[in-house]
Amino acid sequence: MAEHVIMDAEGMKRTFLRLAHEVVERDPPEDIVLVGIRRGGEYVARRMRKYLAEAAGVEVPCGGVDIGMERDDLVSAFFLPEYTGSAPDFSVEGKTVVLCDDVLHTGRTVRAAIEAVFRLGRPRAIRLLELVDRGGRELPVRADFVGKNVPTARSEYVKVRFTERGAAEDGIAVGKEEGHD
Repeated sequence: MAEHVIMDAEGMKRTFLRLAHEVVERDPPEDIVLVGIRRGGEYVARRMRKYLAEAAGVEVPCGGVDIGMERDDLVSAFFLPEYTGSAPDFSVEGKTVVLCDDVLHTGRTVRAAIEAVFRLGRPRAIRLLELVDRGGRELPVRADFVGKNVPTARSEYVKVRFTERGAAEDGIAVGKEEGHD
């Protein structure tokens, strides 16, 4: 099965703008910091920073968090995380952290990211922003802000493409993994 594009560049632009308005309707922009889950979430956070500036006229602090050492699959002797450190150059103390990621699936990445945020300080609140929610939860995690709900089978994948990451154009596609019918 070939990939099926579910959102093109224009759709992504509209989605980010809508999400930015939802974020500032919920919390005062001056209380917000954006934290992207390394890798894809960092692209989402940077985009959100741009659209929050457009929607609310304010530049919010933005950084990334590395969850490599917080993962629950570290128990495997065969898995060695790529850990590059994670310390944004701003404080999360008393702030509303908008935790950003590209695709929400099992919830395990989010659990690890929340632990990583608490290692940085004690935020007033953590809100989860996901560009795509594909379902398939293994943990009780729910996003506060969702760009698009895309129920998928375990044999499918969601691919988010950003020009900043080398893609020819922004977009989101769903495909089926090889060997699954």
